[in-house]
Amino acid sequence: MSNKSKHLAGISLAIMGTGFAATIPFQGTIAGEFLQGGFEAGLVGGLADWFAVTALFRHPFGVPIPHTALLPKNRNRMIRALVNTIENDWLSKESIQTKLAQINLTEKLLPILEKELHSDSFKKTMKSLIMQMIESADLEKIAPLIKNQLKGYLTSNEVMKLLQALIHQVLERKYDEKCFDYLLLKTEEWASRRDQREEFGRFAMRAMDHVEADGFLQFALKSFQNIVNEEKLGKILQDIILNVIRGLRRPDSENRQAILDHIRKELLNIQENQALAVEIDRVVSEWDPSGKLLTILKKTQIKALNYIEEGSFIEDHLMPFAARLLENISGDKEKTDAIENKVQEQITLFIEKNHSKIGKLVEENLNKLDDEKLIDMIENNVGKDLQWIRVNGAVCGFFIGIVLTGLKMLF
Repeated sequence: MSNKSKHLAGISLAIMGTGFAATIPFQGTIAGEFLQGGFEAGLVGGLADWFAVTALFRHPFGVPIPHTALLPKNRNRMIRALVNTIENDWLSKESIQTKLAQINLTEKLLPILEKELHSDSFKKTMKSLIMQMIESADLEKIAPLIKNQLKGYLTSNEVMKLLQALIHQVLERKYDEKCFDYLLLKTEEWASRRDQREEFGRFAMRAMDHVEADGFLQFALKSFQNIVNEEKLGKILQDIILNVIRGLRRPDSENRQAILDHIRKELLNIQENQALAVEIDRVVSEWDPSGKLLTILKKTQIKALNYIEEGSFIEDHLMPFAARLLENISGDKEKTDAIENKVQEQITLFIEKNHSKIGKLVEENLNKLDDEKLIDMIENNVGKDLQWIRVNGAVCGFFIGIVLTGLKMLF
């Protein structure tokens, strides 16, 4: 409450009381009667208004007179009425939505974004935001999701399709012949070694020792063993193997072509291999790449953070992309209208969901105040006008008292 207005109201009441007391000795005169009647009515009016104003907030003189201290007694009802007024009248959902609908938020935000796009603060904010998003990624939860998606894709049917596409590329680029020639070359190198020749001889001699034969065949084998030794027999076998390999390496070899045709046929019919499909499904079902995926994700996360920390990502990729995006949106009214509609829709949903919180917030803040603080707050905001009621009551009572005294003397 304004101390000045409260002081003024007290002065007006004091003036009326002093005037009434000062005019008592002059009751026999006309002027004395008029003034006494005026001061008397002014004193009564001022006291009555003081009682009425005081009764709004507290008990006059601390005496619990009925129908006084109206505000403390009706605190809850007044708070409910205030909350209801704010929610349903002053800040109703419809009024808020209507006001916001009159503001094209997209048109106001786009120029601001375009202006701030190349500012250092915007770049630092975006860099910090992206790094926080990467750092906060829960890799422990992401790895199983990737594993499930990967295993869901690696069905025998999908793997077979992938193998089939790969096989067509192999055959088209003649990698089958190159692999066959490489295998023959390495086999020739292996078979040409001297130690391998000796191994061939030992192997052949052991094989003949274990051959079970009767009659002439047994005699022939024994005779052959007496003629050749391990070294000679190994040389014979080595020459045979090398001749076969060299024959298969010739482009015009029928055996070479037959082997390659068989390989190509088996490769092209790989999708019909049911045993392979079953084995693929078994391997995929037993495969658990979670640990490896988590390691890969952690390494990728570190690389991404280092890449963004260097700053080239923001300048070379994010800023050009954001500039193109804003340019496309700004130049397309259909897009801006669609964005505005979406923004207004989200605002409407937000208001519908949170409108009741306005009243709850007001109610919570008012309930935090005890009676004295609440009364003091109201008096500080409307007390000036209430004190002028006391001043007006005293002044009006003074003039009404003069009029009534005049009428009394007249009649």
